[in-house]
Amino acid sequence: MSEQTIALVTGANKGIGYEIAAGLGALGLRVGVGARNEERREAAVAKLRAAGIDAFGVPLDVTDDASVAAAAGLMEERAGRLDVLVNNAGITGSAPQMPTTVDPATVQAAVETNVIGVIRVTNVMLPLLRRSASPRIVNMSSSVGSLTLQTTPDAETGPIAVAYAPSKTFLNAVTVQYARELRDTNILINAACPGYCATDLNGFRGVRPPKQDFVTGASGRIGSADGAR
Repeated sequence: MSEQTIALVTGANKGIGYEIAAGLGALGLRVGVGARNEERREAAVAKLRAAGIDAFGVPLDVTDDASVAAAAGLMEERAGRLDVLVNNAGITGSAPQMPTTVDPATVQAAVETNVIGVIRVTNVMLPLLRRSASPRIVNMSSSVGSLTLQTTPDAETGPIAVAYAPSKTFLNAVTVQYARELRDTNILINAACPGYCATDLNGFRGVRPPKQDFVTGASGRIGSADGAR
């Protein structure tokens, strides 16, 4: 019997992260549900387990060095390696986000979670990923991070958001740099965009449910060599 594939999804207690965890679990993966809120994390784990998914909770605040180190220790203890890392945890940052009036702390908070958090988690988890025969990293980005779309007249890119949108542009660039460094290894890294999904991140204004065809597409990217890589 082949060894069970081990995944960790950050921000997996709700929304897109939860659906990624559910989809990977449905494919037979053992899934670590990373989240900082204990109550919501354990509720998500219970729901996944009730659906027959091999899930376990991973206390994880991507903005905290000690929390990320502890999460790596737990993954070491529970699985001994990591095959798939999905960096999903993210925030929009508080409003308003007009560039001429924004509080710089709002921008800093978005970058700390959406970019530095990804770097922090990825680097700490790399030793576990290197133990995998086919390690995969997926960074959850957004169409609003596209400079092409942001500068296309009449393109629908949502409200002006000088914290959130540029943080996703930054994340895309960071993903490319990881791909360049890891080019000669067996680690594949990609950025994925789920589309405008209805989650509490956008006040449920999105036009598609997080589950809609997304998990299949995201899991496909995990095994692909397109995108950033």
